[in-house]
Amino acid sequence: MSRATPWLPFGEPPAARPRLYCLPNAGAGAASFAPWRRLVGAGVTLCPVQPPGRAERFREAPHTSVDTLVDALADALHEQFTGRYALYGHSVGALVVFELVRRLRRTGRPLPVHLFVSGRAAPQLPDSRAALRDLPTDELIDELARMGGTPPEVLRERSLMDSLLPLLRADFAVNETYVHRPEPLLDLPLTVFGGHADPRADEPELAAWREQTSGPFVLRMFPGGHFFLHDHAKTLIQEMARPLTG
Repeated sequence: MSRATPWLPFGEPPAARPRLYCLPNAGAGAASFAPWRRLVGAGVTLCPVQPPGRAERFREAPHTSVDTLVDALADALHEQFTGRYALYGHSVGALVVFELVRRLRRTGRPLPVHLFVSGRAAPQLPDSRAALRDLPTDELIDELARMGGTPPEVLRERSLMDSLLPLLRADFAVNETYVHRPEPLLDLPLTVFGGHADPRADEPELAAWREQTSGPFVLRMFPGGHFFLHDHAKTLIQEMARPLTG
């Protein structure tokens, strides 16, 4: 690995290596994928992406629009998106990687060999759930508790939550203000992962991602809720590494 950049805090891998770039869910950062780096095989470099507003980038304002976030990401890492690479995003991260691929296609950049998403309804579907970004603090904390993924002791610590909620609200805005614009179908393999008990994306909503690609499509469901990925990380990583090493 070469020097770290704000977007890739674990370092920029050589473009000659197969790479898997991972975009986190709302409120999370690159560190959420750190344990995955020990699980990926030697032939693939796992690259957790750090959007603004978290960890060492906490002084930077988080994006509230998927368009500005994708533009900034594509411009900052344009040299990385070449060769043999794949993209993965969970929840709002799924939306980001989907729009990133479409942005790369519009600008004539090399596309990933595979797109992986999880925990989000297909982008063309209307959002039928209540918006989270403007909920009063107590109601938002209750919703976070129902969603899972945040330790109860963190949710109970109001001073800590007061520091985390602005980032969460910004990330929720990225997801909730999104307006889908029809474009030609992607021409690449698309795999969708989901949790059987996910309150944010049910199986039909995940299956609707099929409408976004003319390439091979796979939907894999797992036991668990919105954060099923943590219990099934090894299986997910093995599946995502396969097209990069095969």
